Amino acid sequence: MQKILILGGGFGGLAAANELRSNLPDVSITVVDKKDYFMMDLVKLWIIKGVRTFEKSKKPLHNIAKKGIEFVNESVTGIDFAAKKVKTTTKELSYDYLIVALGVEFAPDKISGLPENGYVLYDLEHGPKIREKITQMKSGKLGFVITGMPYKCPPAPFEAALIIGSMLKEQGVRDNIEIDFYSPAPITLPAAGPDVSNQLLQMLQKENIRFHGNKKIILIGKNSIQFEDDSSAPFDVLIAIPPHKAPKVVYESGLAQEGGYIPVKRDCKTAFDSVYAIGDVTTMMVTGTIAVPKAGIFAEGEGIAVARDIISKIRQKENSNIFDGKGGCFVEMGNTAGYVYVDMFASPNPITRLDEPAPEHMIEKENFEQERIAKWL
Repeated sequence: MQKILILGGGFGGLAAANELRSNLPDVSITVVDKKDYFMMDLVKLWIIKGVRTFEKSKKPLHNIAKKGIEFVNESVTGIDFAAKKVKTTTKELSYDYLIVALGVEFAPDKISGLPENGYVLYDLEHGPKIREKITQMKSGKLGFVITGMPYKCPPAPFEAALIIGSMLKEQGVRDNIEIDFYSPAPITLPAAGPDVSNQLLQMLQKENIRFHGNKKIILIGKNSIQFEDDSSAPFDVLIAIPPHKAPKVVYESGLAQEGGYIPVKRDCKTAFDSVYAIGDVTTMMVTGTIAVPKAGIFAEGEGIAVARDIISKIRQKENSNIFDGKGGCFVEMGNTAGYVYVDMFASPNPITRLDEPAPEHMIEKENFEQERIAKWL
């Protein structure tokens, strides 16, 4: 029996596992993840908004067992490509095909002062704390900072600013609170291009959220951000996107160089035999300066493309499936949402567009979550 091992139970890992099981009923499929649950990152914004809780949103990864997919709830500690084996906390698992979908880890400690003086937007424990702080805020300065590029879910920090701005408006205190957004990039969404970035900028400006580009952060004090250009900015509450990194085992195994991500092309194959890498743990370049964004929809597409390649190999058939680079992200604000559509590999240049905020996009965002949970788990 062929053994397919998937490291990571996120978007890419679950999409690949389900596609494989639907087409290959007689192979062994195992998913390994240190977490025992799946929850989309978009829910973290709903926790801040107060319309969701973590306990009601997480779904047990053990549910995949009902599809005949084994789940191992352990950390990955080592990969031996020559022996085709993966070590976890207590096990040694062999494979014929390996899909690395380990995602990214956050490293707030890389920015001096961040852990002590700011909240991390993507941190589950910080979500309720951010909500509490915002609901108590009556006046002052609210800052959002992106501390490094690239980062996952590119529109999410801007969504957070727009959602929190809407919350403050509902609380009747928005006019008393200044909101500033700082980014090391010159425009809001570099991967989406200048036109979409300008549209997003206009959305922010309409809500009196000031965007400051080319601001690389070097230090966060108790109530002040210090930038590389020797300027500074005050704040009363700070919400940060921390630096990202690949998991340690990615560097130790030789899949990527320290500080980087696994380089792949559209077939998602690595330098090692029968080993693929998908999702946030990878870098897939579109042009010399533009890479596929780190977003769940792209990890899903990559996972399906890889699964179809493995299916073709096991069935000994020709395969033309490669990642198509199509997808998009919602930009939520209040009770509406815009939608950024992307076709990364369109010729001659990537195609991007931002659909204006509308209630139907908010419904689509909610359906996006529920449809995938129903399909995968």
